[in-house]
Amino acid sequence: MAFPLLGDDATHAVKPTPIPDPYWVAFSTSAAKLIDLPLGSNDLPKDSAWLDLLAGNTLVTDAHSFPNPIATVYSGHQFGVWAGQLGDGRAILLGEISGQELQLKGAGKTRYSRMGDGRAVLRSSIREFLCSEAMHALGIPTSRALAVVGSDLPVRRETMETAAVCARLAPSFIRIGHFEHYASNNNIVRLQELADELIKGHYQNASDHKNPYLELFRQICVRNAKLVAQWQAVGFCHGVLNSDNISVLGLTIDYGPFGFLDQFQIDFICNHSDQAGRYAYHRQPQIMHWNMACLASAFIPLLALEHSEDEAQTLLGEALSEFAVIYGQTWQALFREKLGLLTTQEGDTDLIERLLQAMHDSKVDFTNLFRGLSSVSVRNTTQDVILRDHFIDRQAIDQWFSDYIARLNAESSDDTERKKRMDSVNPKYILRNYLAQKAIDKAQAKDFSEIASLLKVLENPFAEQDQYAAYALPPSPDWQSVEISCSS
Repeated sequence: MAFPLLGDDATHAVKPTPIPDPYWVAFSTSAAKLIDLPLGSNDLPKDSAWLDLLAGNTLVTDAHSFPNPIATVYSGHQFGVWAGQLGDGRAILLGEISGQELQLKGAGKTRYSRMGDGRAVLRSSIREFLCSEAMHALGIPTSRALAVVGSDLPVRRETMETAAVCARLAPSFIRIGHFEHYASNNNIVRLQELADELIKGHYQNASDHKNPYLELFRQICVRNAKLVAQWQAVGFCHGVLNSDNISVLGLTIDYGPFGFLDQFQIDFICNHSDQAGRYAYHRQPQIMHWNMACLASAFIPLLALEHSEDEAQTLLGEALSEFAVIYGQTWQALFREKLGLLTTQEGDTDLIERLLQAMHDSKVDFTNLFRGLSSVSVRNTTQDVILRDHFIDRQAIDQWFSDYIARLNAESSDDTERKKRMDSVNPKYILRNYLAQKAIDKAQAKDFSEIASLLKVLENPFAEQDQYAAYALPPSPDWQSVEISCSS
């Protein structure tokens, strides 16, 4: 795709470092369809060479060859502070197949590994694999995870763990940090080249605009505004929204210390390393907007090719201001869908926010509450609504349910039809941290069956799947303290 065209100052040729005795840990047949990968009866690649390829031990299969793997350089802001040059410290891009870039995460050192070992561990690789595929099934733009390949090679983090390689797919792994890198180095040639390749490959309609670079920036903002609204609607927290972790295609990428909400906390922090709460749930829209402002700064030299710098800043500022509008519209539309509302009426935002506040005050399970709302009938009185028992302030929640039922009646809502719609947007199953940890615990003992079972459930998050009903339960008290940090 774009990177091989950018030259040696943008990419670094690197061969993956082999791992001893690789074995399959997880494989996504859904992701395999993206690259037309033939599978055998065991739902693994027919060509056994794929195991060594995805382990980083070879670059050739029967049908494909990847002779020029690379790592890319980028820069960025980490926790709000300019970090300077960064890059693919443990991600190696093998090449393109069927319109998807194939990248190995954890396949060894690159020029940009700094003090790191270039490896990923089994724990974090399983989490990324499961969440990538879960987010796709939820309809949220994301990179995909093709497979996890393990090895008994020891890797030290807080404790000694074992190595794994996660094979990732995306139409492109270009991120805000790539633009920030060239802009910070005043490398206008590479900056323009990257923008041109992005337009050519992924934003073709921007080329017809009177100012293609401005339109490119605007469309990147729109995609990411909608993306973060989707995160909020399913209770997903990314954990490390550094500018170098933000895709210019509006994809969820770089799964690290992420977490889905169990008990709803508006200020929930999923990353144990984020002691200041910069990336808390309620701050994600603000931080994504801040990251778009970082991208705007990197685009100034592009617009300054045809405008003065002041004019460039003004134009980008106007485009950036659309972020809040798009986010707000998308957020409201998504939560109306979650409540089963077909029309837009004054007071809807207040209705949504009052429910979220009540959920926060009573620490109600986010996913199960919204899933359960589809059982509310327009014929119910508040005393009929079983969900009220989840709330501490009974008077306040009774008033809310009274207003909600009245709102449904105001648009002549049909219970049966509404339940079908609500159950298609409010998942029953999400990747709860305790579920992932149980799968990891078994995998560390070489039992990968729980990964396969969990993947099967997560690939159909809106279906009842009665045989897997236990996977919809919130964590028991002894599983509520699972902590995730940036150490993976």
